[in-house]
Amino acid sequence: MIDTGNWISVGDLAEGFARESNILLPSHDLAGTALDLVFEDGTTWAASIALEGDRQFISLPNGPRAEVRVTSLREALYFVDYVAEGKSVTVIADLAAGVALQREGRLPAAEEASVSLLARAKARLPLTAVKASFRQARLAGTHGAFGFPRTSELVGKRIRYRYSPTEMYEHIYLNDSAYTWHCLSGVEAGLADTDLCHYFKLREELYLFVWQEKIVPTLGVITVDLARGKTDGKIFGNTGFMDENVSNFAVGALASFVNFTPPLAQA
Repeated sequence: MIDTGNWISVGDLAEGFARESNILLPSHDLAGTALDLVFEDGTTWAASIALEGDRQFISLPNGPRAEVRVTSLREALYFVDYVAEGKSVTVIADLAAGVALQREGRLPAAEEASVSLLARAKARLPLTAVKASFRQARLAGTHGAFGFPRTSELVGKRIRYRYSPTEMYEHIYLNDSAYTWHCLSGVEAGLADTDLCHYFKLREELYLFVWQEKIVPTLGVITVDLARGKTDGKIFGNTGFMDENVSNFAVGALASFVNFTPPLAQA
């Protein structure tokens, strides 16, 4: 019988995912260049990326510098991810379309994370204490639309993700703000939950999917390419259950479509 109480920390999850993982190799296309964004409210953000040996670093506005991971599932579209000043930041930049999206996330302090789900429900708070925000942008010098639209195109789909020879999950995308995950094999085998999520359409059959877990505070950010059957992204959380160290590890999977259940209104 599976022990469904066997929850693990994000640090232990990272160790389980590390072996022969299906992550993308880094892209060095942006090394030596700057990302200049203009947000919908007129504010700007500029950062430069440099390659040093086999590592890349991003120099941020006002001085901070952090190691950065840059990958690309489609030509001229980049996933740029780093952690700085306690925040997890991802920028999705489409150089061909001249648009971008910046996502910021924070983990809760121990006191906030310890508030029960019942207490959060009673206070009409989100069940998850993980924070995520999104800012739509365009690249400086362009004059088109801002960012990427939210989408319902994944809703109703059930997709299986093979992260490594040992780690396999399935996702069922329930509605515009909730999905169910289920670990079929690996370090979380038998565990499942339903969590808050967000979907953005990047290109045809290419999506940004972000989720915020409530049991073990976790932020997941992945790009899902259904045309290629591939994903790439990251998972962010505390290394231990309540320590101050964070784990921000790359994930990538081979994706296979299982089935589709039309939402009731479309049936």
